[in-house]
Amino acid sequence: MKLTLLSVFFSSFIFAQTQYPKGDFSPPLDIPMQLSGNFGELRPNHFHAGFDLKTNQREGLNVYAIGDGYVSRIKISTYGNGKCIYITHPNGYTSVYGHLQTPVGEIQNYVTKTHYKEQAYEIEMFLKPNELPVTKGQIIGLSGNTGSSEGPHLHFEIRDSKTEFVINPIFFGFDKNIKDTKKPSISSVYVYPLDNSTVNQSKQPLLLNLVLQKDGTYLASKVKANGKIGFGVSAVDFDDVSFNKNGVFNVSTFFNGNQNYNYQFNTYSFDEMRYINAFIDYSKYKKSGQRVQKLFMKTPFALSIIKTDSLRGIIPVEPNLASTYRIEVSDYFGNLNSVTIPIEYDSATPIVSAEPVMSKYFIKSNKDAIFEKENMSVFFPAGIFYDDFNLNFDVKNNRIYIHDDTVPVHSNFTITIKDDSYPENLRDKLFIGRFSGNSASHNGTLRKGDVFTAKAKILGQYGLVLDTIAPKITIAKPIEGKWISDVKKIQFTISDSSSGIKSYNGYLNGKWILFEYENKTKKITHTFDDTIVAEGANDLKIEVIDNVGNSAIFETHFFRSQQK
Repeated sequence: MKLTLLSVFFSSFIFAQTQYPKGDFSPPLDIPMQLSGNFGELRPNHFHAGFDLKTNQREGLNVYAIGDGYVSRIKISTYGNGKCIYITHPNGYTSVYGHLQTPVGEIQNYVTKTHYKEQAYEIEMFLKPNELPVTKGQIIGLSGNTGSSEGPHLHFEIRDSKTEFVINPIFFGFDKNIKDTKKPSISSVYVYPLDNSTVNQSKQPLLLNLVLQKDGTYLASKVKANGKIGFGVSAVDFDDVSFNKNGVFNVSTFFNGNQNYNYQFNTYSFDEMRYINAFIDYSKYKKSGQRVQKLFMKTPFALSIIKTDSLRGIIPVEPNLASTYRIEVSDYFGNLNSVTIPIEYDSATPIVSAEPVMSKYFIKSNKDAIFEKENMSVFFPAGIFYDDFNLNFDVKNNRIYIHDDTVPVHSNFTITIKDDSYPENLRDKLFIGRFSGNSASHNGTLRKGDVFTAKAKILGQYGLVLDTIAPKITIAKPIEGKWISDVKKIQFTISDSSSGIKSYNGYLNGKWILFEYENKTKKITHTFDDTIVAEGANDLKIEVIDNVGNSAIFETHFFRSQQK
């Protein structure tokens, strides 16, 4: 997770100006391009990998291939980008189209055949160049709201075909489709005392007062400090059309006129995405929902968009020296906003103490650590935390308490619980869950005898959960014994109250049929195909299995005529 200073940090702040083709691609929609999310926008556990394009708050708009090429990958998922098409272009880039309602034409035919071949709704296909070629402007699908989408829109990405790095689509000529004369908005600036230093007689982070100047910039209240300090900024960007709060493109900081920290959302890899939790003040985000972008690194982390000096953006405040710190926030179009912060040394006794340390334990982020009590333990591999910290750990009332979700975790740690109190016939119905109140979310759990282990990436309370309750299958309008010749689709709701649904399958007259699953509504839908449904009587069976093996079966029969 951490690299040497020489391989991560640079004294020069010049980003490589890759020349991307600006005339090769056309827009993926035939309506004016409006953003509901831009590249690099701060999202839970990741930076946004592309553009979210508005679709007039509805589904079913034509989605077009932005250039010649071939469909190289198709992924159908209940989460993430939902129904998603990837097109590889001869110029070395791949375009991605997510949250589709459906592919169309030969692409949909290919998908349908694969569904039935694999007898699964969630599928992923990798294609050769000659299998599904496309031309620029060809309709490849209809816009939708599938996967983890929170409303109808098109998720659109451009990637380097060789490295899989995502690239800001703005570089490919789409800047001409977006009008932006508005400068970014800076809502707050925080100062952080580091390594037992003091800021304005406080050993805790402080919100600075900002005063708007006549030239449109901001002047912050004076920072009086001693020792090492850092700053953080909360900022968003707007364009002239969309009126959404988008992420900022570039942030640079200057200490006494010298640039000491910079990041710009040009391109990055998927392996870097989770570093957003080190990039922001994660604790503040979890407590208040506010994403403050830190402008320093206490401990180096390998996020390639960041360029910084040898002090990693940390400011040393020394006696007899008055200093000036400036934050500049800009968008791709050059609109810029800034804050100037005067700094002077002050050795006054602190009035506000640091937050009290209640923990008995301390984590060194670069070392393995294991904590055990009674029948439970947790193992932290070296490098999964971004900084050293004081850890709260305990075991009581059949739960293991592993700090709380105000400290970010970069990769998996392991929880182990030994429990022989359950009879053998129930042990396969147990899983390690993360508790929020009295409810618990499922973690994939392995069992060897009476020892249970699970991987997790979120600190909090964990414990064994027994699930013996089968999933539920319901239909809003019963079809038992009815003629449904004019019905195009049938729909069921499937749910599970504990471990969650692992799989589901539908069978018509003993043959597997496709049910599409929408996670947001917990509904499965089958669209009738005249080549599958029988003339007259039909028997339908649906089976749903949860994550610990409990199953539910729904059976019914109906009548259908294929005669027109």
